[in-house]
Amino acid sequence: MIFDFLGDKKRAVVSMCHMGALPGSPLYDSDGGINKLIDDALSDIHKLQDGGVDAIMFGNENDRPYLLEATPESIAAYTAVVQACKPELKVPFGVNYLWDPTASIAIAVATQAKWVREIFTGVFASDMGVWAPNAARPARMKRDLDRRDLKLFFNINAEFAHSLDQRPIELRAKSAIFSSLADAILVSGPITGQPADASDLRKVAEAVGEMVPVFANTGVNVDNVTDVMSVASGCIIGSHFKVDGDTWNAVDADRVKRFMDKVNTLR
Repeated sequence: MIFDFLGDKKRAVVSMCHMGALPGSPLYDSDGGINKLIDDALSDIHKLQDGGVDAIMFGNENDRPYLLEATPESIAAYTAVVQACKPELKVPFGVNYLWDPTASIAIAVATQAKWVREIFTGVFASDMGVWAPNAARPARMKRDLDRRDLKLFFNINAEFAHSLDQRPIELRAKSAIFSSLADAILVSGPITGQPADASDLRKVAEAVGEMVPVFANTGVNVDNVTDVMSVASGCIIGSHFKVDGDTWNAVDADRVKRFMDKVNTLR
Protein backbone atom coordinates (compact mmCIF):
# COMPACT_ATOMS: atom_id res chain seq x y z
CA MET A 1 0.00 0.00 0.00
CA ILE A 2 1.45 3.37 -1.05
CA PHE A 3 -0.97 5.63 0.83
CA ASP A 4 -4.24 4.88 2.60
CA PHE A 5 -6.21 7.06 0.21
CA LEU A 6 -5.05 4.94 -2.72
CA GLY A 7 -6.26 1.73 -1.12
CA ASP A 8 -4.30 -1.31 -2.28
CA LYS A 9 -3.07 0.33 -5.50
CA LYS A 10 0.45 -0.59 -6.54
CA ARG A 11 2.47 1.35 -9.11
CA ALA A 12 0.03 4.22 -8.77
CA VAL A 13 -0.77 6.57 -11.64
CA VAL A 14 -1.51 10.15 -10.60
CA SER A 15 -2.79 12.18 -13.54
CA MET A 16 -2.60 15.94 -13.91
CA CYS A 17 -5.54 18.26 -14.36
CA HIS A 18 -3.78 21.29 -15.81
CA MET A 19 -6.26 24.10 -15.26
CA GLY A 20 -6.14 27.09 -17.59
CA ALA A 21 -4.24 30.25 -16.74
CA LEU A 22 -5.63 31.91 -13.62
CA PRO A 23 -6.68 35.57 -13.20
CA GLY A 24 -3.66 37.86 -13.24
CA SER A 25 -1.60 35.52 -15.41
CA PRO A 26 -0.56 36.81 -18.86
CA LEU A 27 -2.38 33.90 -20.54
CA TYR A 28 -5.64 34.24 -18.62
CA ASP A 29 -8.73 34.07 -20.84
CA SER A 30 -10.76 36.94 -19.45
CA ASP A 31 -13.56 36.32 -21.95
CA GLY A 32 -14.04 32.73 -20.81
CA GLY A 33 -13.41 33.60 -17.18
CA ILE A 34 -13.73 31.21 -14.26
CA ASN A 35 -16.56 29.27 -15.90
CA LYS A 36 -14.29 28.25 -18.78
CA LEU A 37 -11.58 27.18 -16.33
CA ILE A 38 -14.12 24.94 -14.61
CA ASP A 39 -15.61 23.53 -17.81
CA ASP A 40 -12.20 22.67 -19.27
CA ALA A 41 -11.05 21.07 -16.03
CA LEU A 42 -14.21 18.95 -15.81
CA SER A 43 -13.81 17.79 -19.39
CA ASP A 44 -10.27 16.57 -18.65
CA ILE A 45 -11.32 14.99 -15.35
CA HIS A 46 -14.07 12.94 -16.96
CA LYS A 47 -11.66 11.56 -19.59
CA LEU A 48 -9.00 10.78 -17.00
CA GLN A 49 -11.41 8.96 -14.71
CA ASP A 50 -13.05 7.05 -17.56
CA GLY A 51 -9.56 5.93 -18.57
CA GLY A 52 -8.95 4.44 -15.13
CA VAL A 53 -6.37 6.68 -13.46
CA ASP A 54 -5.82 6.15 -9.74
CA ALA A 55 -5.77 9.80 -8.64
CA ILE A 56 -5.82 13.34 -9.99
CA MET A 57 -3.67 16.33 -9.14
CA PHE A 58 -4.64 19.89 -9.99
CA GLY A 59 -1.91 22.18 -11.25
CA ASN A 60 -1.59 25.70 -12.64
CA GLU A 61 1.01 24.88 -15.32
CA ASN A 62 -0.54 27.49 -17.61
CA ASP A 63 0.38 30.36 -15.27
CA ARG A 64 3.54 31.17 -17.20
CA PRO A 65 5.83 32.84 -16.26
CA TYR A 66 5.60 31.15 -12.88
CA LEU A 67 5.49 32.85 -9.51
CA LEU A 68 7.46 31.93 -6.42
CA GLU A 69 4.85 33.72 -4.30
CA ALA A 70 1.18 33.29 -5.18
CA THR A 71 -1.20 36.20 -5.62
CA PRO A 72 -4.49 36.38 -3.68
CA GLU A 73 -6.59 36.39 -6.85
CA SER A 74 -4.91 33.29 -8.25
CA ILE A 75 -5.26 31.37 -4.98
CA ALA A 76 -8.95 32.28 -4.86
CA ALA A 77 -9.54 31.24 -8.48
CA TYR A 78 -7.58 27.99 -8.08
CA THR A 79 -9.65 27.10 -5.01
CA ALA A 80 -12.90 27.96 -6.81
CA VAL A 81 -12.03 25.65 -9.72
CA VAL A 82 -11.17 22.72 -7.45
CA GLN A 83 -14.29 23.21 -5.36
CA ALA A 84 -16.48 23.29 -8.48
CA CYS A 85 -14.89 20.06 -9.75
CA LYS A 86 -15.09 18.11 -6.48
CA PRO A 87 -18.65 16.76 -6.98
CA GLU A 88 -17.45 15.03 -10.17
CA LEU A 89 -14.32 13.50 -8.66
CA LYS A 90 -14.41 9.75 -8.11
CA VAL A 91 -10.73 9.36 -7.22
CA PRO A 92 -8.49 11.00 -4.59
CA PHE A 93 -7.01 14.37 -5.51
CA GLY A 94 -4.10 16.57 -4.62
CA VAL A 95 -3.01 20.10 -5.46
CA ASN A 96 0.13 21.95 -6.55
CA TYR A 97 0.41 25.72 -6.94
CA LEU A 98 3.53 26.42 -9.01
CA TRP A 99 5.74 27.35 -7.22
CA ASP A 100 4.51 28.32 -3.79
CA PRO A 101 4.43 25.63 -1.08
CA THR A 102 2.50 27.79 1.40
CA ALA A 103 -0.21 28.61 -1.16
CA SER A 104 -0.42 24.93 -2.02
CA ILE A 105 -1.02 24.04 1.63
CA ALA A 106 -3.68 26.75 1.95
CA ILE A 107 -5.53 25.47 -1.13
CA ALA A 108 -5.25 21.87 0.09
CA VAL A 109 -6.75 22.76 3.45
CA ALA A 110 -9.60 24.74 1.87
CA THR A 111 -10.45 21.98 -0.63
CA GLN A 112 -9.67 18.96 1.59
CA ALA A 113 -7.06 17.63 -0.82
CA LYS A 114 -5.15 14.51 0.19
CA TRP A 115 -1.67 15.71 -0.73
CA VAL A 116 0.44 18.61 -1.95
CA ARG A 117 3.27 18.42 -4.46
CA GLU A 118 5.91 21.14 -4.38
CA ILE A 119 9.56 22.14 -4.22
CA PHE A 120 9.97 22.23 -0.45
CA THR A 121 13.74 21.97 -0.09
CA GLY A 122 16.94 22.99 -1.85
CA VAL A 123 18.38 26.04 -3.58
CA PHE A 124 18.07 26.42 -7.35
CA ALA A 125 19.13 28.71 -10.16
CA SER A 126 15.92 28.83 -12.18
CA ASP A 127 13.96 30.60 -14.88
CA MET A 128 12.20 32.36 -11.98
CA GLY A 129 15.47 33.55 -10.40
CA VAL A 130 17.13 32.12 -7.30
CA TRP A 131 14.74 29.64 -5.74
CA ALA A 132 15.12 28.84 -2.04
CA PRO A 133 11.95 27.46 -0.43
CA ASN A 134 11.41 27.24 3.30
CA ALA A 135 10.29 23.68 4.14
CA ALA A 136 9.50 24.51 7.76
CA ARG A 137 6.76 27.05 6.99
CA PRO A 138 4.35 24.76 5.07
CA ALA A 139 5.03 21.87 7.46
CA ARG A 140 4.09 24.02 10.44
CA MET A 141 1.16 25.48 8.55
CA LYS A 142 -0.43 22.08 7.96
CA ARG A 143 0.05 21.29 11.66
CA ASP A 144 -1.44 24.60 12.76
CA LEU A 145 -4.43 24.07 10.45
CA ASP A 146 -4.96 20.56 11.84
CA ARG A 147 -4.14 18.73 8.61
CA ARG A 148 -1.53 16.35 9.93
CA ASP A 149 -2.93 13.76 7.53
CA LEU A 150 -2.00 15.92 4.50
CA LYS A 151 0.85 14.24 2.61
CA LEU A 152 3.74 16.30 1.26
CA PHE A 153 5.24 15.15 -2.05
CA PHE A 154 8.76 16.57 -2.33
CA ASN A 155 9.94 17.29 -5.86
CA ILE A 156 13.69 17.25 -5.24
CA ASN A 157 15.06 18.26 -8.66
CA ALA A 158 12.89 21.05 -9.98
CA GLU A 159 11.92 21.52 -13.60
CA PHE A 160 13.15 24.74 -15.22
CA ALA A 161 15.99 24.89 -12.70
CA HIS A 162 19.41 23.61 -11.71
CA SER A 163 20.20 22.62 -8.15
CA LEU A 164 22.98 24.62 -6.51
CA ASP A 165 23.30 21.82 -3.95
CA GLN A 166 26.19 19.66 -5.10
CA ARG A 167 25.27 16.65 -3.00
CA PRO A 168 24.30 13.54 -4.98
CA ILE A 169 20.57 13.40 -5.69
CA GLU A 170 20.12 10.25 -3.61
CA LEU A 171 21.64 11.98 -0.57
CA ARG A 172 19.37 14.97 -1.05
CA ALA A 173 16.40 12.59 -1.14
CA LYS A 174 17.34 10.87 2.11
CA SER A 175 18.11 14.21 3.71
CA ALA A 176 14.67 15.61 2.77
CA ILE A 177 13.02 12.66 4.50
CA PHE A 178 15.18 12.98 7.60
CA SER A 179 15.26 16.76 8.01
CA SER A 180 12.01 17.90 6.41
CA LEU A 181 9.57 15.00 6.85
CA ALA A 182 8.90 14.24 3.18
CA ASP A 183 6.04 11.77 2.70
CA ALA A 184 7.07 10.96 -0.88
CA ILE A 185 10.04 11.77 -3.09
CA LEU A 186 9.54 12.83 -6.70
CA VAL A 187 12.26 12.73 -9.36
CA SER A 188 11.82 15.02 -12.36
CA GLY A 189 13.30 15.72 -15.75
CA PRO A 190 14.69 19.16 -16.70
CA ILE A 191 11.41 20.44 -18.19
CA THR A 192 7.75 19.44 -17.94
CA GLY A 193 7.11 16.47 -20.23
CA GLN A 194 10.74 15.31 -20.31
CA PRO A 195 11.67 12.14 -18.42
CA ALA A 196 13.77 11.96 -15.30
CA ASP A 197 17.23 10.54 -15.75
CA ALA A 198 16.83 6.78 -15.34
CA SER A 199 19.97 6.48 -13.22
CA ASP A 200 18.78 9.29 -10.92
CA LEU A 201 15.44 7.55 -10.42
CA ARG A 202 17.12 4.26 -9.64
CA LYS A 203 19.68 5.78 -7.26
CA VAL A 204 16.95 7.61 -5.34
CA ALA A 205 14.73 4.53 -5.14
CA GLU A 206 17.60 2.38 -3.89
CA ALA A 207 18.71 4.97 -1.34
CA VAL A 208 15.21 5.62 0.00
CA GLY A 209 14.20 1.96 0.11
CA GLU A 210 11.00 1.46 2.09
CA MET A 211 11.13 4.79 3.92
CA VAL A 212 8.69 6.60 1.59
CA PRO A 213 7.32 6.07 -1.94
CA VAL A 214 9.36 7.34 -4.88
CA PHE A 215 7.51 8.67 -7.94
CA ALA A 216 8.70 9.55 -11.42
CA ASN A 217 7.38 13.09 -11.77
CA THR A 218 7.76 13.93 -15.46
CA GLY A 219 8.10 12.39 -18.90
CA VAL A 220 6.54 8.98 -18.26
CA ASN A 221 4.86 7.52 -21.35
CA VAL A 222 3.52 4.25 -22.70
CA ASP A 223 6.95 3.35 -24.11
CA ASN A 224 8.99 3.82 -20.92
CA VAL A 225 6.43 3.04 -18.22
CA THR A 226 7.54 -0.58 -17.85
CA ASP A 227 11.09 0.50 -16.99
CA VAL A 228 9.87 3.32 -14.74
CA MET A 229 7.48 1.11 -12.78
CA SER A 230 10.17 -1.50 -12.26
CA VAL A 231 11.92 1.08 -10.09
CA ALA A 232 9.33 3.58 -8.84
CA SER A 233 6.27 3.27 -6.61
CA GLY A 234 4.27 5.24 -9.13
CA CYS A 235 4.30 8.09 -11.60
CA ILE A 236 2.68 11.44 -12.26
CA ILE A 237 1.41 11.94 -15.81
CA GLY A 238 0.54 15.20 -17.50
CA SER A 239 1.83 15.74 -21.02
CA HIS A 240 1.56 12.15 -22.25
CA PHE A 241 -2.21 12.14 -21.67
CA LYS A 242 -2.73 15.23 -23.83
CA VAL A 243 -3.66 15.41 -27.51
CA ASP A 244 -0.43 14.77 -29.48
CA GLY A 245 1.43 14.57 -26.15
CA ASP A 246 1.47 18.38 -25.98
CA THR A 247 1.34 19.74 -22.43
CA TRP A 248 -0.91 22.63 -23.41
CA ASN A 249 -3.60 20.55 -25.16
CA ALA A 250 -6.71 18.94 -23.71
CA VAL A 251 -6.64 15.36 -22.42
CA ASP A 252 -6.91 12.64 -25.08
CA ALA A 253 -9.15 9.83 -23.78
CA ASP A 254 -7.59 7.21 -26.08
CA ARG A 255 -4.07 7.97 -24.85
CA VAL A 256 -5.23 7.63 -21.24
CA LYS A 257 -6.85 4.26 -21.91
CA ARG A 258 -3.83 2.88 -23.80
CA PHE A 259 -1.51 3.92 -20.99
CA MET A 260 -3.68 2.54 -18.20
CA ASP A 261 -4.19 -0.74 -20.09
CA LYS A 262 -0.40 -1.07 -20.18
CA VAL A 263 -0.01 -0.20 -16.50
CA ASN A 264 -2.64 -2.73 -15.49
CA THR A 265 -0.53 -5.49 -17.02
CA LEU A 266 2.30 -4.45 -14.69
CA ARG A 267 0.39 -4.55 -11.40
